Amino acid sequence: MLKDYLKLLFSTLLVIFLCSCGTEEWYLYSSFHEPADEGLRFLVSRDGMHWDSIPGTWLHPEVGKQHVMRDPSILRTPDGTFHLVWTSSWQGDRGFGYANSRDLTHWSKERFITVMEDTSTVNVWAPEWFYDDERKQAMVVWASCIPYRFEKGIEDERNNHRLYYSMTKDFNTFTTGQLLMDPGFSSIDATIIKRGKSDYVMVLKDNTRPNRNLRISTAKDPLGPWSVASEPFTEEFVEGPTVVRIDNGYLIYYDRYKKYDFGASFTTDFKHFDDFSDHISIPPLHKHGTIFKAPAKIVKNLIKVSNSSSR
Repeated sequence: MLKDYLKLLFSTLLVIFLCSCGTEEWYLYSSFHEPADEGLRFLVSRDGMHWDSIPGTWLHPEVGKQHVMRDPSILRTPDGTFHLVWTSSWQGDRGFGYANSRDLTHWSKERFITVMEDTSTVNVWAPEWFYDDERKQAMVVWASCIPYRFEKGIEDERNNHRLYYSMTKDFNTFTTGQLLMDPGFSSIDATIIKRGKSDYVMVLKDNTRPNRNLRISTAKDPLGPWSVASEPFTEEFVEGPTVVRIDNGYLIYYDRYKKYDFGASFTTDFKHFDDFSDHISIPPLHKHGTIFKAPAKIVKNLIKVSNSSSR
């Protein structure tokens, strides 16, 4: 009874906040809980720094060899459609999961998108959306390991990742995966943002032992060429970066997976960084996805549906 009451109280207060603030769009953070077999979850915020859970799961994973949903990334295209991609297996898949929605509550039938032709591909990890507004196409960036393809350094051949991409105009047909960046070390979890005309930034994870930290690369075109990766700007053992624009700068979130929490760095130029980890709040159990914006009416409906059902 107490649990149901607290859930109702939370949902009511959140709707009041949404109605009273007059904001047309709110921040949403796509998420999952380990062991990643339950499905898509959401966090909500009105300032991009302090987050609350929207209880429940919204899409149960049904594609891929392992039927998991890790690293959920959501893109809202100009027509108002939300597009979701996710990691569907730890190993064995040569593609990722895909679904779309108009309201984040009702989702299309899930599809498995094959993007890697090389049959020796070990995995397809952390697909991440980027919308190329100049080409009017969506771009998906991910990490794959193809043994003996690159210099492995101290990594095992089956853990030596590089960054790949695929393009789509209609979300029905996706191009075959192409190499996007070889930074000279095992790299995963890349996310791209556009700062301005011919000004793009990539946040990527150096997955080399013992680093496991985040670096920056820049380019004049999202397809590259990308610059030599910067020195690390985070502590070790972090992953899953996502970037949100706040005030006069950018807040980079990352999953501190050995601490079971999140950290954040603030920057105005992607050269100098301030640790903002003590200024953010994220409820426990949530794991990394991407931050995006959604109309308040859609968020209110999510909360309403969450409150009226045991998802």
